[in-house]
Amino acid sequence: MHTYRTHNCSELRSHHVGEEVRLSGWVHRKRDHGDLVFVDLRDNFGITQIVTEVDGPAFETLESLRAESVITVTGKVVARSTDLINPKLDTGEIEIRATSVEVQSAAEELPMPVAGEADYPEDIRLRYRYLDLRRESMHANIMLRSEVITSIRNRMVKQGFTEFQTPILTASSPEGARDYLVPSRVHPGKFYALPQAPQMFKQLIMVAGFDKYFQIAPCFRDEDARADRSPGEFYQLDFEMSFVTQDDVFEAIEPVLCGVFQEFADWQGKGRTVDPDFVRIPFAEAMLKYGSDKPDLRNPIEIVDVSSHFEGSDFGLFANIVGSGGVVRAVPAPNTGDRGRRWFDSMNEWARGEGFAGLGYINRKEGAPSGPIANNHGEEKTAKLLAELDLGDADSVFFAAGKPGEAAKLAGAARTRLGEELGLIDESVFKFCWIVDFPMYEYDEEQKKVDFSHNPFSMPQGGMEALEEKDPLDIRAWQYDIVCNGVELSSGAIRNHRPDIMYKAFEIAGYSQSDVDENFSGMINAFKFGAPPHGGSAPGIDRIVMLLAGEPNLREVVLFPMNQKAEDLMMGAPSEVSARQLRELNIRVVEPPKDG
Repeated sequence: MHTYRTHNCSELRSHHVGEEVRLSGWVHRKRDHGDLVFVDLRDNFGITQIVTEVDGPAFETLESLRAESVITVTGKVVARSTDLINPKLDTGEIEIRATSVEVQSAAEELPMPVAGEADYPEDIRLRYRYLDLRRESMHANIMLRSEVITSIRNRMVKQGFTEFQTPILTASSPEGARDYLVPSRVHPGKFYALPQAPQMFKQLIMVAGFDKYFQIAPCFRDEDARADRSPGEFYQLDFEMSFVTQDDVFEAIEPVLCGVFQEFADWQGKGRTVDPDFVRIPFAEAMLKYGSDKPDLRNPIEIVDVSSHFEGSDFGLFANIVGSGGVVRAVPAPNTGDRGRRWFDSMNEWARGEGFAGLGYINRKEGAPSGPIANNHGEEKTAKLLAELDLGDADSVFFAAGKPGEAAKLAGAARTRLGEELGLIDESVFKFCWIVDFPMYEYDEEQKKVDFSHNPFSMPQGGMEALEEKDPLDIRAWQYDIVCNGVELSSGAIRNHRPDIMYKAFEIAGYSQSDVDENFSGMINAFKFGAPPHGGSAPGIDRIVMLLAGEPNLREVVLFPMNQKAEDLMMGAPSEVSARQLRELNIRVVEPPKDG
């Protein structure tokens, strides 16, 4: 018999009754019934119930153990009586009558429980992450992550992609987020940077003549944490393709994403489905209809521009906003006519709490419009406005007014809040969309200049001709985002592979040719020796798993995450290093100035 186990803790069934077996695992729960002691033994695969009588050879050892002790149990498989079968366990028809127990590792008193799913403070969970990961939900999330990555990798290979690995130690980039810097011992005063993404390397792989690249790539960015963004590091499905159009990129990655989501949509019996239609929405349309370039299409509410209705209106506030170049956006609120004024005022207070001036409304109580806007706008104009919005008798409407960007942001936030509060979001489906036709440039009010709006290395639609003849703010780029249920999975683009077009694109944003040569020498020099048209994207692995697991935070699907302060409480990172290590690296630590 094997030293530690003949079977795992999810393997034994009724047809094993009568066999002598050996299992190893953790003491998950222990129940002392006086004359009997029951132990739920847990390993990576599942749970098996162990039982011993008070006069049995294993009783004294089992009775004395704390939860989470690691033991090896030898015994005979016996059938449970019909009334004691546990249908929630794969092994629920049997139990092991213990004849011997060996303690492999006795556990001390636990700082947090493992059995059960009680919520626990995050700092404790992260400090004792190895215990947190033993909990059923966390263990399942991490196993799901592994299965999702395996599925993605297999699907990419079937699509004709080849997996390559790009460097982890590289050069610092002036674009994007802050780099994590690594000092060089052999080159005093110089630093490597951890890659924010393999962006330049994957483009250089195309220049090198490989056709379809991918990797499950680690990325490192020194930025603040959010629910959908881990501080420090994250993983993405990085891919790039040569001789492709935007349509080719979409056709390559849509089956991968759709297939993975279909494969795991019913994970743990969640019963979800996947809408296979990847809708394409121009950026301008997304900002108008949804108030966001990350729209959740499960929410049926669509925003409408109603600025023209308030030109010369007797509702002076909106009339003045429209007259000075602002806009008014309407956000329908279905079946809210029976809501009292307090609810409508609470929406207004919510908007103010979010930093906006306020959220106007027209209440359709019993079909008759009411509220300050309706009263001042006039009966005829209000009727015309509501008719255009095609509202039902029980529907009300909120209004966001201001500069276009500010009004879009408020309208989008109100759309999301209404969708959630009114129960309009279908939680049983995954809906994808592509956001396309991003503007190449935007006007920076602080710098008083035109600058890149999204990705400076994208090919402008229309190429050199567009750069030379169009107003920069009218130029669209071959850039795209893939969004699922309001979560941006990735940005991507057809790349600018022509040095002449790249120099011109940067010139419009105020950068000289020498600036480009100095800051992006590796890529621009490579392009001068023949570069194919190419494009790609990089969907976030962590975000994909977060959606499939139904978790609100990335830390629930990452093995060893940092906290919101980018600290690893378990390993004690970041930490101070010795004076000797600093001397080897020719580095001196400068203490930050103290307050006061």
